[in-house]
Amino acid sequence: MIVIKSLNDTPVMETAHGVDARNLYTREEAMVTVITLEPGQSLKRHITPVDVAFYVLEGTGTVEVGDEKLEVSKDTLVESPKDIVHCWYNTSDAALKFMVIKAPKPTKKTTFISND
Repeated sequence: MIVIKSLNDTPVMETAHGVDARNLYTREEAMVTVITLEPGQSLKRHITPVDVAFYVLEGTGTVEVGDEKLEVSKDTLVESPKDIVHCWYNTSDAALKFMVIKAPKPTKKTTFISND
């Protein structure tokens, strides 16, 4: 059976980040979320207990993984290993939209770090 979900028909989740985050897929094996950051928005710095891959769908933004910060744009994949600080910042004047793929789906809570 084919399952089809439209991003626009998927409700925005309430998250600690307070941004547009929509869960498209969630199973024990993996979780896929699409996040949109408007200009000036960012996520809270955090650590996830599983590996994460980010795929930029549109726009340009700054990704922080560990001690590194890089500007990335559309059609770029970024890997973030588990148990390492990571974050996204939209310092551009257009929306930044990226897909978050967590594998496996986390069973432990995310740890938030202050945005110094």
